[in-house]
Amino acid sequence: MSGLLKGKRVVITGGAGLLGRTFCTAIAEHGGQAVVADRDLDAAQRAVDAIVQQYPGGAVAATLDITDKDSVDAMIDDVQARCGRIDAIVNNAYPRNSRYGRRMEEVEYADFCDNLGMHLGGYFLVMQRFADYFKRTGGGNMINVSSIYGVVAPRFDIYEGTPMTMPVEYAAIKSGLLHLTRYFAQYLKGSNIRVNALSPGGILDRQPEAFLARYRDLCADKGMLNPSDLAGSLVFLLSDLSRHVDGQNLIVDDGFSL
Repeated sequence: MSGLLKGKRVVITGGAGLLGRTFCTAIAEHGGQAVVADRDLDAAQRAVDAIVQQYPGGAVAATLDITDKDSVDAMIDDVQARCGRIDAIVNNAYPRNSRYGRRMEEVEYADFCDNLGMHLGGYFLVMQRFADYFKRTGGGNMINVSSIYGVVAPRFDIYEGTPMTMPVEYAAIKSGLLHLTRYFAQYLKGSNIRVNALSPGGILDRQPEAFLARYRDLCADKGMLNPSDLAGSLVFLLSDLSRHVDGQNLIVDDGFSL
């Protein structure tokens, strides 16, 4: 345990998910307390149970729907009451409807708007409510999990021969999120509130081998990343080592976006 996050209480939205569980564990490992905030409270509690076995007191569970203002405000009040304060928020949830991820020609306008509203709109709502909270409590730290596909255009050839595609909604969401990050950083400048983004490359999650091989050919060494490959960068952005980093996007992608 490094102690880089000692005493820091960090809310992670989508905390029970693939990336979220790793992020929460890393926060606890470095001396902080992770608030595993998720729509599925049972899953959040299971993640907490696993973390506290190794890092006692290192995590607590909270219920959260990032698309619901009352839910966000209630979660802030609940965590404040239980933990004493909140130092940082990591926007990491991945809300989407059942028709998300179709090929571009098949995406209906209503679904496009619905998915952008839930994901990008939900991130905005969390940032708006936490900006208000951090102003009242003297400052804080916001980190948005974006993507390399918010930075560069998709490389569609790596998906050929697989059932996969790069959803058009995802590109719009993640690129919009990067500018939203800069907007909030500029808007909140001088209020002791930092706002940054973390943009991972692809995350290994049982993708077809043909896709993995093509993806790896565009990288420096590893190719698709494990969630743990992002943990150090997140800890850096959460820690005081990055206290003068504001409005930036940290890319972790093994060179894929070069």
